[in-house]
Amino acid sequence: MPACVIQGLRIGEGSPVRLMGVINCSPESFYRGSYVRPEDAGERALAMVADGADLVDVGARATGPGSPPLPVAAERDRMTEALAALAGTGVTVSVDTRYADVLEACLRYDVDAVNDIGGLSDPRVAGLVRDSGLPATLMASREVPGDAVGFQATLDTLQLVVSRCMEYDIEDYILDPGIGRWVPGRTSEHDWELVRRFGEFRAFGRPLLAAVSRKTFVGELLGRGPEERLPGSLAVALLLALEGASVVRAHDVRETRDAIAVLAEVKGK
Repeated sequence: MPACVIQGLRIGEGSPVRLMGVINCSPESFYRGSYVRPEDAGERALAMVADGADLVDVGARATGPGSPPLPVAAERDRMTEALAALAGTGVTVSVDTRYADVLEACLRYDVDAVNDIGGLSDPRVAGLVRDSGLPATLMASREVPGDAVGFQATLDTLQLVVSRCMEYDIEDYILDPGIGRWVPGRTSEHDWELVRRFGEFRAFGRPLLAAVSRKTFVGELLGRGPEERLPGSLAVALLLALEGASVVRAHDVRETRDAIAVLAEVKGK
């Protein structure tokens, strides 16, 4: 497996499981307890690093089930304000957007990686990622985020994402199977199938992202709202780390870091 390197941080290829903290600058988010005002992003990022995050992923658009629409310009303004607040902190920053206009504005700042839940389905985004030379996290998306429904469709769509990387000469990337309720027609059982078969995604020979923090499929199983899903999502994250995830994306950095440390001790790594 070729490693992905983000600002000197080696991901995959035998490296420890890395922890990506979520900087959520969207008040519309499904988990409102995670909201950070853009002007406070730097302070929150430093706190996350102190708690054990290896990098932070900054986003400003809610993408959960039933999220309200948001003008691209509003997302851009939130993102650039957050990135201005992060300037000079030294924190390793990934920017989470699927819109080319937003990404173009973000690339004027000192960012270290791109998280495209569109899986390079937008040629403008693909071109910006290529031209920036930044590593990328890319989700299984054929036309819109998360439109791969079921395991086989996810496998096929990740292959399409890999093909896009080859087309655009993008070599440094992490694959995200896209667990979550992204589009109508996806159910919790589809998510549990991806969880159960997560290890099969290692066949791509690329680092894998586990992004399951407080998601709906955990809540539906346990009958818990977003504020009460931490134990369940930690259990899933650790299972995916055992199955080959190289990065865990989490709202709750300290708790997730503790869980990963225990797992590493048990595995002797």
